[in-house]
Amino acid sequence: MADCLFCSIIAGSTPAHLVLDTPEVVGFLDARPVFKGHTLLVPREHIATMVEMPDELTVPLFGAARSVAAAVRTAYSAQGSFVAVNNVVSQSVPHLHVHVVPRTKGDGLRGFFWPRTKYADDAEAAEYATKLRQALEG
Repeated sequence: MADCLFCSIIAGSTPAHLVLDTPEVVGFLDARPVFKGHTLLVPREHIATMVEMPDELTVPLFGAARSVAAAVRTAYSAQGSFVAVNNVVSQSVPHLHVHVVPRTKGDGLRGFFWPRTKYADDAEAAEYATKLRQALEG
C-alpha cells in the first residue's frame, strides 16, 4: 500500500533497523521503543489487523515472534519479553504488527498499559465466558 509506513520499510524506501527478513515476515526495531530492542514484526503483505490475517500467515508471523522473544533474552540479557498485537485501537500504523519488548524484572513496566477491572461476581464472569464461546462457535 503506497501510503503505509510499514510497506515503505518493507520496500526499502524508508530506512529501518532490520533484525529479521524472511519471505513472509520482516522485523525491525521500533523507532519509539518501550525499551531498547523493542521489535516490530510485520507481514510483507499489507494486512490491516489480525482479524484479516490469512491462516497460512499465522505460523510464519507468530513463529517469528517466538524466535525474537527467545533471541532478546540472549541479545540483551533480558529475562523475558512482552509480546502484543493491537487491533485498530492503539494501532498507530494500520498494518498488522507484533510487538516484542525485552523485559527484565524491575524494568519499571508494571502490569499492562491499561486499567484493570473486575467482574461483579462469578456469575458475571460465566456470562462473559458463555458469550465468547458462543461467538467462537459461530
